[in-house]
Amino acid sequence: MTGEPIRSRKADHIKICVEERIAPDHCYWDDVRLVHNAMPEIDMDEIDMSAEVLGRKLEFPFIVTAITGGFSGAKKINANIAKACSELGIGMGVGSERAGVTGVDPESYSVIKDYDVPLVIGNVGAPQLVKQKSKDMFSAEMVGQAKELIDADYVAIHLNFLQEVVQPEGDCNGKGVRDAIRDLARQYPIIVKETGAGIDAFTAERLKGIGVQGIDVAGMGGTSFSAVEMYRAEDQGDDMHAEIGNTFFDWGIPAPVALQEAKAAKLPLIASGGVLDGAHVAAAIAMGATAAGAAKAVLKEATESAEAVKNKLLLIKEELKVAMMLTGSANIEQLSKARYVVLGETREWLEGLKWTQNSI
Repeated sequence: MTGEPIRSRKADHIKICVEERIAPDHCYWDDVRLVHNAMPEIDMDEIDMSAEVLGRKLEFPFIVTAITGGFSGAKKINANIAKACSELGIGMGVGSERAGVTGVDPESYSVIKDYDVPLVIGNVGAPQLVKQKSKDMFSAEMVGQAKELIDADYVAIHLNFLQEVVQPEGDCNGKGVRDAIRDLARQYPIIVKETGAGIDAFTAERLKGIGVQGIDVAGMGGTSFSAVEMYRAEDQGDDMHAEIGNTFFDWGIPAPVALQEAKAAKLPLIASGGVLDGAHVAAAIAMGATAAGAAKAVLKEATESAEAVKNKLLLIKEELKVAMMLTGSANIEQLSKARYVVLGETREWLEGLKWTQNSI
């Protein structure tokens, strides 16, 4: 595996995510409204926001999900995120570790070991677990190396086939991925993460059946990697892939819908995909998530400083606390039982899925 294409692609991704429009115009989490409790009978100062997530205690149920690694600017980004997550007692994931394991700037990943992050999640791409054209497979031993590189508690296998089919140099063979994940789950603590297109009930149940210990639904509504690769294709003069990226810009299952679908697996669920604030986090918990996650929400801050990341995360935490107060939720367990209403396009999706299932 060569390092240069990985390094430049990762740098491209960060630049595009900071500078371009990469998410659909509609935020599906805004369709989920918590029911107001006018007389909550709790003291806001006594609200307990702590939660157990994948066997680790977090100060509040939030994870800064996979962003990057493997190029010169990534070390600073990951260090800033790790420092903030350590100080706030929340989880953190890293971007695809293929670059680090194959020797491209491993320190941009391993830097997070300098900080006491309570939940660390590694990252390996599912397409790399099977044979691709002119590319080596990612062996089980290499997955172990990815885990050790950052002392990860879990390794997330990311399902990013939407990105791969739009990417000019994409890995588009999906045959054998299920068996590869099953084999890895017998050796390592494995979760599975989509990358912006969501998880349906059928896939969630299949993942449960092969030993996966949790799912990050990463639904539509946040960063669209179809959009990211569209911009890259445009820069490279690849008109076909640019058009494909535009066509599939908003392809996928909306994040709140993916969360509802994935509940079929009865596994710990991370709700990500368009989560922007603490109200969205509260909605995700009420809908059944173990924790919420976000990447783009702190990306700009991560390129600046750990303090900027921490301040953004503190705002999200305080917004979550306010939502707990206004729903009468003294702790996360009570928030998970809070009443909510689903409106707009998300409701249409949920109703449409029920109709489709009933009609089969």
